[in-house]
Amino acid sequence: MFAHFLPSSTCEIQDVEAIALLQQIQRRVVQVPVRQSTTAIATAYVHYPSDSSPLSPGTVPILLLHGFDSSLLEFRRLLPLLTHRHEIWATDLLGSGFTEYTATLAVNPQTIRQHLLSVVKAWIGRPVILVGASLGGAVAIDFALYCPDWVRSLVLIDSVGFSGSFPVGQFLPSPLIELGADWLYFRKHAALAAASVLPILDVSLLDALRCSLLHQEMPGWKDAIASFTKSGGYANLSDRMAQVTHPTLILWGKTDGVLGTVDATRFEQAIAGSQLVWVEGAGHVPHFDRPQVVADHLLSFARQIER
Repeated sequence: MFAHFLPSSTCEIQDVEAIALLQQIQRRVVQVPVRQSTTAIATAYVHYPSDSSPLSPGTVPILLLHGFDSSLLEFRRLLPLLTHRHEIWATDLLGSGFTEYTATLAVNPQTIRQHLLSVVKAWIGRPVILVGASLGGAVAIDFALYCPDWVRSLVLIDSVGFSGSFPVGQFLPSPLIELGADWLYFRKHAALAAASVLPILDVSLLDALRCSLLHQEMPGWKDAIASFTKSGGYANLSDRMAQVTHPTLILWGKTDGVLGTVDATRFEQAIAGSQLVWVEGAGHVPHFDRPQVVADHLLSFARQIER
């Protein structure tokens, strides 16, 4: 029913949309060249060919990138709404989700970028509409700056870039970083344990928690989190924001309680010609809170750039 590499706790999830996506997740090896060597990484992804057959000549593939300590499973409500005209991809980033962690390869912006470039080149083979949510937005911006020929346009959803990174991580001792990773694990599992014994009316809360921590059961999850933290993340990205030249759509949850709302206008002001759309009734993950609204804006933006 589910791929062999997924954790055994996958079977506990009952959400229909989550199950449908989990059944589609595959892994394929990509060769990631870093310095003088190449590392093979079994990379988790889902791929939906366009419902249109054949594809319209001007149609651009859409590639979705998830946030920090997350997986492509966060797009379970959005993905089914995008496949009418476009070829859709979602992939788990290096060191994240259900993608294989390899201890010999550090997880940092450079290796994440190189891994993503290998995926785009080997699997898609043409420029994409790159959609990044939260930390995935920072990954998308970084990729567009260093690999501009492989990006047709950007969609940033409550994106990291001006805030949300942690440059101090590179100066923290390893025991403290490991303690932080333990906390990430504990807080979600504690919430799940509490929700499991409390009389709640909305059982979807349990599944939402299970989905949010499923990837934490993967081998090497804690080591990958620590490796990325030590890199300092995307601390210097704000200084280069004005260098982004690709058409850019900024989607921002009106009640984002994680990054707030100030950064939305900072992105709009820094990226020339960008469009900012506020998503009413949504927090930090509008693609989960209001998937149809996000899909409508994303597809409308895609039509604009294809003209």
